[in-house]
Amino acid sequence: MNIRTEKPEDIEGIRDINIAAFARENEANLVDRLRGIASTFSFVAVQSDRIVGHLFFSPVVVEGKCSSNLSILGLAPVAVIPDYQRQGIGKLLIREGLKECARSGFQAVVVLGDPDFYPRFGFIPASSKSLKCEYDVPDEAFMVLELETGALQDCSGTVKYRSEFRICE
Repeated sequence: MNIRTEKPEDIEGIRDINIAAFARENEANLVDRLRGIASTFSFVAVQSDRIVGHLFFSPVVVEGKCSSNLSILGLAPVAVIPDYQRQGIGKLLIREGLKECARSGFQAVVVLGDPDFYPRFGFIPASSKSLKCEYDVPDEAFMVLELETGALQDCSGTVKYRSEFRICE
């Protein structure tokens, strides 16, 4: 399994993976809208020259009290072709993606997802760091991971995703 940054020739395959994984086009359309925006990261999992998984990060902002130089990303979506699910591909994508985000100088990552899955990567409820989601979601489903220890120490407020997330499908 090879995890690498998306290439232009991967775009159609990434779209297909997201549609297959979610059984709808919403996530694929979101990735297409976000692609090319500054500070986005798109990773693929490749097995035997076939793209079998995809992971995307995009910038978010905190409205409230935070350092002006705080750099936070939102993790979404994570997609693996159904025939390849439950083989650790998503976990590998997330681990490698988080390492690259940290290497690139980002201080934290938020995710809206399964509270039984994401804590294994170090994510904790965002509310424990005085952050809340702009969407009405269960507290335990909105999580954060500090990539830089103490980055969120004096931070509180509402995490806002890019406008591309709010476009109706």
